[in-house]
Amino acid sequence: MKSLSTCYLAGLFFTLLGCNNKENQIKPSVEAAEKFCIVIHGGAGTILKENMTDSLEVAYHHVLDLAVSKGYEILKNGGNSLDAVTQTIMILEDSPLFNAGKGAVFTNEGKNELDASIMDGKSKAAGAVASVTRVKNPITLARAIMEVSEHVMMVGPGAEKFAEQNGVELVDPNYFYTAKRWEGLQKAKDREKTELDHAAALHYDVTIKDQKFGTVGCVALDKKGNIAAGTSTGGMTNKRYGRVGDAPIIGAGTYADNATCGVSATGWGEFFIRNVVAYDIAAQMQYKNVSLADAAKETIQKKVPEMGGDGGIIAIDKDGNIIMEFNTAGMYRASIDKSGAKTIAIYK
Repeated sequence: MKSLSTCYLAGLFFTLLGCNNKENQIKPSVEAAEKFCIVIHGGAGTILKENMTDSLEVAYHHVLDLAVSKGYEILKNGGNSLDAVTQTIMILEDSPLFNAGKGAVFTNEGKNELDASIMDGKSKAAGAVASVTRVKNPITLARAIMEVSEHVMMVGPGAEKFAEQNGVELVDPNYFYTAKRWEGLQKAKDREKTELDHAAALHYDVTIKDQKFGTVGCVALDKKGNIAAGTSTGGMTNKRYGRVGDAPIIGAGTYADNATCGVSATGWGEFFIRNVVAYDIAAQMQYKNVSLADAAKETIQKKVPEMGGDGGIIAIDKDGNIIMEFNTAGMYRASIDKSGAKTIAIYK
């Protein structure tokens, strides 16, 4: 009888131990599924402390804080990564501080031409828009293209017609005017004329580029493990010929894949397109089995500069690791990681 009792108690002990072990095995997977985080950028370029007033620095910090906190709150309340990315970027687009939406730079013709893109890492669905002049928040049109149409990218008047038919808010082009950006265009034209005249006199070619980028972007990982990425921009100051950069190009300025990472880029667009920057980072992770940090460093610190370009990226991998990599003097950026810690920074 004693032996039977001993066996019974031993069996009960191991049964309970097995249940506890099962609980311990399940718990981490639940926690893993509920981790969430967000990262944003407001452009990379020649952003120097000595050129920044205290009040302007405070203003940048305020909007970055407002935007990243909005997205994080959506995620915290169980919202999806696409909503977090969309609403976060809308805040940045509505601020005249950044080169997107309200703060868009002017083309050579004195217009504001806007580009944006968004991608869902779960389905790999994507939407993009380029060269629109009346869409208040281009990121909302990019999302509508992704969700409502069978297309990935629309441009110009056709995209605006689609926006009107699908309830995307349109505004008078004068909405995008800011004195600061108009003054920037005049300075760019004066600088260009001086440099071109000098080059002509000495019989050599010169490349004119904007020295400061204000493109905005966001990457988010929600509680269900879904990654989304989005990017929005006003392009380059003094651009001509309907030039389009990397921001609306899926794989160059924006990319998301739940299996690897989500990326939003900012910088000299031609080089980001030629290096397929956003996808290149994800591809290194998939095919070379390297970390997000190593992949981002390889692309931003080696591949892009070796070709002559500069800029930066923000990214989140499937495990919630956040990377903000850039090769310029500064990048407006903010994040809230999976532990809830917030970071806001501007300079290197």
